[in-house]
Amino acid sequence: MNDGRGLLVRVNSVDKVFHRGSEEIHVLGGLDLEIPEGEFLALMGPSGSGKSTLLNLLGGLDRPSQGSVEVGGQRIDRLSDRRLAAWRARHVGLVFQFYNLMPVLNTLQNVELPLLLTRLSRTRRREQALLALDIVGLSHRQHHFPRQLSGGEQQRAGIARAIVTDPTLLLCDEPTGDLDRKSGDEILDLLQALNREQGKTIVMVTHDLHAAARATRTLYLTKGTLTREPEA
Repeated sequence: MNDGRGLLVRVNSVDKVFHRGSEEIHVLGGLDLEIPEGEFLALMGPSGSGKSTLLNLLGGLDRPSQGSVEVGGQRIDRLSDRRLAAWRARHVGLVFQFYNLMPVLNTLQNVELPLLLTRLSRTRRREQALLALDIVGLSHRQHHFPRQLSGGEQQRAGIARAIVTDPTLLLCDEPTGDLDRKSGDEILDLLQALNREQGKTIVMVTHDLHAAARATRTLYLTKGTLTREPEA
């Protein structure tokens, strides 16, 4: 499914095995996945099905035991640790369930953090961070610290931090899981706007059918493989 759009992500025959002592835990087995540019994909499945593992593979936070992961024509599973870290900083934005904001930094400083890995000047970093905050509707809270923000505002700050580098791929791990329905809907509205208006490619792991309904496609991860329908 690419509706005429270019293919951004190609996962081919990926296995992922974790070792616990002498025990082998097979999380993903022979998994294939293609994601076109500009798609908003929801990944669902029971706990322990490998959703977050797959998200980590797409973001270069982990490597497959077998198979290949290609993003934007780049085989990221073949990159050295140093080159993979540089690729990740440029191409991946991460949004977490529990925000992961630095409590000693204000909102603007938290959003600016990923830009410290770039060669941008301090002035340019500040400009991009302010732009990201404006996109998520949080400019008026730029000088507030995380403890002074609501849960929904903290997640907006987390999304601003994720998009401040203008990443190729936005990966969201249960982004509404710690929010009430109203705040969660506001975050989903924002993700939809980023997808529709700015063309961001988004992959979202969620347990919530209400959240998944906002995506353009939903896949279910069951027993290490992807299907279009949940397991009966």
